Amino acid sequence: MVEWLATRSTITLVNVDRLTLLDTNVLVYALDAEAGNHAIARTILDASNNAGAGLCVVPQILAEFFAVVTSSRRVRNPLTPVQAADVITNVLMLPGLSMLPTPADLVVRWLELLGRYPRTGQRIFDLQLVATMLGNGVTRICTFNDADFAGITGVDVVRPVAAFAS
Repeated sequence: MVEWLATRSTITLVNVDRLTLLDTNVLVYALDAEAGNHAIARTILDASNNAGAGLCVVPQILAEFFAVVTSSRRVRNPLTPVQAADVITNVLMLPGLSMLPTPADLVVRWLELLGRYPRTGQRIFDLQLVATMLGNGVTRICTFNDADFAGITGVDVVRPVAAFAS
């Protein structure tokens, strides 16, 4: 597992010569100032102000983000649909964050992954995300939910780690 070490004002990205996908939870925590992981998530998202950050998202991540931040069951202070769309627009304008397309062979890749890593219920969406990543040549994902991707061959999980001085 590769880790990002961050302080309150700086972030060190490991191996930025290749893209790292930001999982939905990183975006949600970066927005939610009350979340326990807000500071590190915000630092990671802020790193995408640098054109060389090498960060990326895919349509599924943005759809999941929209669903979470507009749901009163998922967040304490949900956004309106217009507010959530504005946040997504602003995220997509960050110079160090790329939007990757949905591969044409997504369903074939996803079904192959389901054959190798059986999942049911909501967990199938993690494999769909992996299929999208791999279809775009991305092998690294930054997530607070590293267990969701554990054991999947070809995926490097980057768990954000705060190195705050006490």
